[in-house]
Formats: sequence, C-alpha cells, structure tokens
Amino acid sequence: MTRIIALALAATLAAPFSASFAQAADDPNEALVPGSIVEAGDMDLDGFLWLARPILVFADTPADPRFQQQLTMLESEIEMLADRDVVIITDVDPDAAGPIRTRMRPRGFQMVLVGKDGAVKLRKPFPYSVREITRTIDKTPLRQQEVRDRRALRHEEDAARE
Repeated sequence: MTRIIALALAATLAAPFSASFAQAADDPNEALVPGSIVEAGDMDLDGFLWLARPILVFADTPADPRFQQQLTMLESEIEMLADRDVVIITDVDPDAAGPIRTRMRPRGFQMVLVGKDGAVKLRKPFPYSVREITRTIDKTPLRQQEVRDRRALRHEEDAARE
C-alpha cells in the first residue's frame, strides 16, 4: 500500500515536468516549474529525479534572518536558477517532519542543493550566493552535458536555416 501511494505521489509530481516544463499560466501545478518557490509540505524528492535540481531551504521559523536572506538572494537571481532547472523548496516547520526534512535531517537553518540524480551536491549552514550555487551546478557532468546538447541543437537549427 505504501509503495502504491509513493508511486502515485511520484507520478503526480513528475507530471508537471513533462515537455521541458512547459506550462500554461492557469495550470494549478505551475508552482513546480523551474525558478519557482514552493513549500515542502508532504512533497518527496523522488518526484524531481532527472527532471529538476531542488534547492532546499530549511529553518526552524520563517523569521530566521538567514532564511530570509537566502530567499532574497535566490529570488534576486531566479532566472539563472530557472535556466538550470532549479526548483526552490522551503521548509520552516520542524514539527511537521515531512519526507524531505526527514531525509535531509537539517538542524536550524540549512541550504541544500540536490542534483537531478538525487544526490546532495551542496549543503551549507549559512546563506550561499546564487553565483556559487550556479558554479556548483555548472561543474556537474550532467549540467555540462546539458550545455553541450543545447549548443549542438542551436548549431543544427542554425545550419537548417542556411
């Protein structure tokens, strides 16, 4: 029974990521597009596997100045993050103990970058700049392959126009 529920949840979360995250403006799942900021709730990271890079921002309260600073930093450069298929997930309720908080076990404030492969790429106990986050993403082999694929596609499109 638990596996069926987990599978249904994964399918529900994966659906909004189809067609390279293309979404209509009135879509109720619009919050899950790259560059969006959503609350963790009962969300599970498995729904993002190979589709997006979640940045998890934990705090014990939304009033934590580090939490507020981190969100401000992320929001100021949201386009750079969206280009890298990043979804920002916040969790400021340690008593709820949702699946993401249980899996990551943060203490107080923590920022965690999870790769598309589901592995933790970066974990910081203090606010971290978008510049450094994108550098970390850009160093991963999967991101480097995405950039190569994108360049090859542009080259093919340019050749087809000539």
